[in-house]
Amino acid sequence: MAFFLTEAQVHSLLTMSEALDALQRAFAAEGQAEVLNNPRQRLYLPDGVFHLMSAAVLSEGVFGYKAYASFAPKTRFLFFLYDADNGNLLCVMEADRLGQIRTGAASGVATRYMARHDARTLGILGTGWQAETQLEAVCSVRPIARVKVYSRRPDRRDQFAEAMTQRLSIPVVATETAEEAVRGSAVVVCATTAREPILMGEWLDDGAHVNAIGANALSRRELDVSVFARCRSVVVDDREQARKESGEILTAIEARKLNRRQVHELADIVVGRVPGRTDPAEVTLFKSLGVALEDVAVAHVVYRKALAQGIGQTLPF
Repeated sequence: MAFFLTEAQVHSLLTMSEALDALQRAFAAEGQAEVLNNPRQRLYLPDGVFHLMSAAVLSEGVFGYKAYASFAPKTRFLFFLYDADNGNLLCVMEADRLGQIRTGAASGVATRYMARHDARTLGILGTGWQAETQLEAVCSVRPIARVKVYSRRPDRRDQFAEAMTQRLSIPVVATETAEEAVRGSAVVVCATTAREPILMGEWLDDGAHVNAIGANALSRRELDVSVFARCRSVVVDDREQARKESGEILTAIEARKLNRRQVHELADIVVGRVPGRTDPAEVTLFKSLGVALEDVAVAHVVYRKALAQGIGQTLPF
């Protein structure tokens, strides 16, 4: 019998550590051709946008889809998990927190393979909902000792710095400029809604790793083309989705700062077909779009824990 989980229940059931492990397994499975993933589809309506994305993790016997509607004043997320052996619906869950933590975990997996092992400083641009789990994930896989944060609103960045200092038990300090947050950082995260570039390549130290998660539409760009010029290769969670959604990558290719052959998938890094880093001085970049296989992987964790603990409301079908 299928059951329903609320946002609060999902939040209580899913930890960052579990999400990191789930995505590690999912990308390894994708590298062994045990995953099916469909890029996000968008239906543009007069007053909003409907988004749909689906995937199957065959190695775990599940598939599912996330559907969400972006209408003012909010976006509403639902995820549907199914049994891949018989097509039975297993669980429906609210999926805002699910998306937040899986996006952070994807950056965590990329950081695990691509950042220098001695990375101790992190700079983050953006202080929104997604920024929180980006910090949590990176700090879970690297010995980060200091974080610098920038956003356009001084009050927001000060509040974020104070809250994350308490949450992570490491110093998180607000900076006056984006450049100040980036320079001297071994790991840099972009988690903004910027439509024009906010990160410049010349700000990056040799050996820095970048996770860029904010721009998942052709009209948005967080990264200047000079960032791509610093990279030997660029890693994405899905090439097909990147071709449809990453205005940053397309702009860099058109500017001849990036060749399509330089773009690799995270699954290839996880299974070792492509090295995550070849030189301590190399600048590495993970361009995250957010793909459905990530949702399926973490939703399966939530489902199993809810089932074991008897949590959830039984659905009448």
